[in-house]
Amino acid sequence: MIRSSITVSLVPEARGGPFVFWDDLEAACARTAALGFHAIEVFAPSVEVLEKLGAARIIERHGLKLAAAGTGAGWLIHQLTLTNPDPAVRSKARQFARGIIEWAAQLGAPAIIGSMQGRDPDRDSALKRLADELATLSAHAAGLGVNLIYEPLNRFETNLINRLGDGVDFLAAHKLEHVKLLPDLFHMNIEEVSISAALEKAGAWIGHVHLADSNRRAMGFGHTPVFPVARALEKIGYDGYVSGEVVSWPDPVGAARQTMLSYTQHFGGAPR
Repeated sequence: MIRSSITVSLVPEARGGPFVFWDDLEAACARTAALGFHAIEVFAPSVEVLEKLGAARIIERHGLKLAAAGTGAGWLIHQLTLTNPDPAVRSKARQFARGIIEWAAQLGAPAIIGSMQGRDPDRDSALKRLADELATLSAHAAGLGVNLIYEPLNRFETNLINRLGDGVDFLAAHKLEHVKLLPDLFHMNIEEVSISAALEKAGAWIGHVHLADSNRRAMGFGHTPVFPVARALEKIGYDGYVSGEVVSWPDPVGAARQTMLSYTQHFGGAPR
């Protein structure tokens, strides 16, 4: 069964970004559970903040699962990327990501590598560094019983991998079997000829989905057709999370309710 999730950001520097709930994990989990979501996806400043907050206990206390944990604060706050030509910077980036991986794995969830992939004028060299770092991090994640999630981003955010099919080719070529792809429908709306065809072709490489409309609002508040997306995921037997990584428009509760409405209407699920 495809399961539902919604996002929360604990990163002040990310304000205005595509997250539904903000700052207060306890309140976000209470609202997420009340609206019937199965899980919450967390974007945090660091593993130290998560541990000091007791984030795992908060999530579990509200009867939720952790769908995934983002690592993007490594770039947003510290300007760390896994493809930086400087080995010392890559080492710091790797350590930051490892912390999030280890914390999420305690809850049986993967970590996401998105903005920490970076961008580089020397794309070929950057892709080699990315493959090496993903291999190292995914081996560590696999040892903890989880996969690593890699997210292709649109051309305005990275020049490395923008389309889902290119992501499949990249992972397959480097035999990154413990890395799964994250199709984000907002990025796909920019880059793909057909979102549904790209999802079907990616098949078992998909490990997590960001449910977002063409304008980065909740699904149904833009012009991306939901039905073909849902049928494509059903066709490939996807049974992970569709997570609303969207701006909190018209407000956090309104965005979350619309995400849940799209989930119940199109993905064959029901509030938990």
